[in-house]
Amino acid sequence: MEQKLSTVSKRILSFVIDDIVIGIFLLIIFYDQITALGVEASKYQNIEDIKLLVDSFVIDALPIVITLKVLYHALLVWQSGMTIGKYIVKIKVIDITTNQTPSFAQATFRSLFRIVSELPFYLGFLLAFVTPKRQTLHDKVSNCVVVDV
Repeated sequence: MEQKLSTVSKRILSFVIDDIVIGIFLLIIFYDQITALGVEASKYQNIEDIKLLVDSFVIDALPIVITLKVLYHALLVWQSGMTIGKYIVKIKVIDITTNQTPSFAQATFRSLFRIVSELPFYLGFLLAFVTPKRQTLHDKVSNCVVVDV
């Protein structure tokens, strides 16, 4: 049975929902550090000193942010083909050859490459607008498509 490809608009909405969910997790994880950062920044008059303080926080937090994003997408796509955002808009990721939920390795590879898709101004995501199967860069390299449920 041929499954109907998801629309780009559903994928965008799913992306936004997932980023909100991840953002909430990050706020919970970093709440104390963000609060302390605000208190510390208020002691400085020079904007350059505040910028250095914020840059230091971002550099320290970046590995945790990337790890959380990779785990969130990899584990949920592996388990059900759906993140929270995909569940809400009723779409899912499938292996293009088997029409099944991606394997753990495939979901992890897709999730890692999703980070790569984001890096240069989300260019990897723009492929969904111009490819026949509406695949992003991370879909193409992991041999996946996103379909309606």
